[in-house]
Amino acid sequence: MATVVTGTVPAGEFALERTLSSVPDVEFECERVVESGGDIVMPLTWARADDPEALEAALADDPTVEEVSLLAEFEEERLYQMNWVDRVQLIVQMITNAHATVLEAYGNGEEWTLRVMYPSRDDLSATHEFCDAHGVTFDVERIRELEGEPAGRYGLTREQYEALRTAHEAGYFAVPRKTNLDDLADDLGISHQALSERLRRGEDALLEATLLVGSTPWRTD
Repeated sequence: MATVVTGTVPAGEFALERTLSSVPDVEFECERVVESGGDIVMPLTWARADDPEALEAALADDPTVEEVSLLAEFEEERLYQMNWVDRVQLIVQMITNAHATVLEAYGNGEEWTLRVMYPSRDDLSATHEFCDAHGVTFDVERIRELEGEPAGRYGLTREQYEALRTAHEAGYFAVPRKTNLDDLADDLGISHQALSERLRRGEDALLEATLLVGSTPWRTD
């Protein structure tokens, strides 16, 4: 059964350590991390810093990255394509030997938070063995098994999934709303309070599973 793991790596043991230390307010969020052969990793990376010029200078001087290309620029953040060429043995092991997919990576001055999907628990064990053998720190914070039904893929209980699905289909999240909690609760055969709690907890689980890794999101509409 596939497993999603959330864990942390100290910033000093990972890529972009010099940039993170020299630009204290910078934050990175990788939407796609791909191993491109050897010990090179190519992430598609969002960066946010109060001083873009200081960020550019730090990236140019960072020995862990090469071929940094600015793809897009917005008011508060920039999108880069870059090659990570040092301190990426953990990512390479995850992708190549453990057959994992790095879903997200978020970095600040203290640590990187990784959300990784493994095909099985055995593949996760291979990463543990690699870390022990190479002195790499990967502290696992959460492990979630991906069950076959939709609820399991997003960290929801079956009851939360059913409540959210019913609310969506009935137009509860539409603007303006097409139904209310009382009617939804009657349809599901539960109390108003129970439904309210299921929706809140389900929404929180969805946000954690899909949007939030280590920080609140940056981009705004």
